[in-house]
Amino acid sequence: MVARHSDMMQIAAPVQRAQVENLYVEAMVLADEAHAAFAAQRDLGDIRRDGLMQISLACESLKTTTRLMHVIAWLLHRRAMMAGDPGAGPNDSAARIGEPVAADWDVCAGFEASVRRIIAASERLFERIAGLEAGWDAPQAATPVQRLLAQLEARL
Repeated sequence: MVARHSDMMQIAAPVQRAQVENLYVEAMVLADEAHAAFAAQRDLGDIRRDGLMQISLACESLKTTTRLMHVIAWLLHRRAMMAGDPGAGPNDSAARIGEPVAADWDVCAGFEASVRRIIAASERLFERIAGLEAGWDAPQAATPVQRLLAQLEARL
């Protein structure tokens, strides 16, 4: 027996809400760190003397920013859905995290460690969100208590 989706959502809602809020804070902090790290690498690093590295840094900065904005959009959409916003539905484009935009680690090897750390953290955060989405959307098996309640409900 598979638990009813609405029952599972009611049980999971407080946990999911807390996860979304914590991940949102993490994503916003990471976005601020990314902005500062890429700006510092661009303005203060040895990259200023190498045109190809400047372009590479700009491309990886854009990929990282895009990755983080997808994560933040997904989290904001989930917040809106949990709040019951009628404009936020499970079939909206923001309801799906989509495909990741992978970093080019051969290029990233030339960046400072702080920039590489942020790029890697943004990829891990994206993967965590994708895993959450897959887990939340998967049908949940009924717990023994839910099965007993369903049997009682059927008899009444």
